[in-house]
Amino acid sequence: MSEVTTQKQAQTPSSILFRDDANKGFENVTQESLALPILKLLQNGSGEAQKRNQNYVEGAEPGMFLNTVTKKLYDGDKGINVIPCYHKTEYQEWAEFGTGSGRPENIYPAESDIMSKTTKDGNRDRLQNGNYILTVQQNFVLIVAENGHAEAALISMSASQGKVAKNWLSLQMSQTMSDEQGIFTPASFAYAYKLTSVLNSGKGNQWYGYSVSLVGEVKKSDLYARAKDFHNTLKANNK
Repeated sequence: MSEVTTQKQAQTPSSILFRDDANKGFENVTQESLALPILKLLQNGSGEAQKRNQNYVEGAEPGMFLNTVTKKLYDGDKGINVIPCYHKTEYQEWAEFGTGSGRPENIYPAESDIMSKTTKDGNRDRLQNGNYILTVQQNFVLIVAENGHAEAALISMSASQGKVAKNWLSLQMSQTMSDEQGIFTPASFAYAYKLTSVLNSGKGNQWYGYSVSLVGEVKKSDLYARAKDFHNTLKANNK
């Protein structure tokens, strides 16, 4: 066997001790350094679902879920299982389409009095500067694949989906467990839920929304521990 062949065999990935070097290179990476994927529910007007659009994602169709970082698609009919780890309400200030930055001009926490500074303008809560306030329910979750792999994501629900978000919270808080001390309400991340997409219609429009149903308790201790760690990190960052 030649020296070159021997050298190549010695350097094959299977012979590298990956675990010995686990997490090296990420010593200075914090949660703030990472882009948390957004799980986006694609609509008929979503650029990711339009073949001639510069943002098109291969295979994307309205009604699918899209991970905005990995570009992974999930079938909306089949649905996905998620573990809710953290929730917060925030108020986002938006300019009318085509007049602003294309993103929230300002974001206000749930404790803000910004809503008292708005007036009703049709379905909009309008500020004096002409911008409007959108109430957004932010749901931080772990997406759990069939093989048990889990990845973090953010699901934003607003407008017509705000009611879905509130019902989901009510469903989470209605779960109970019992031990020798009696009945108690477990953490939100003690249960998994299935999200599917449904076609809604109203006032001559159609759009895809979320449907939520209970799957059951999180049985794997390592998955529960990861969900708890995600919760603790988000709680610490949102103080």
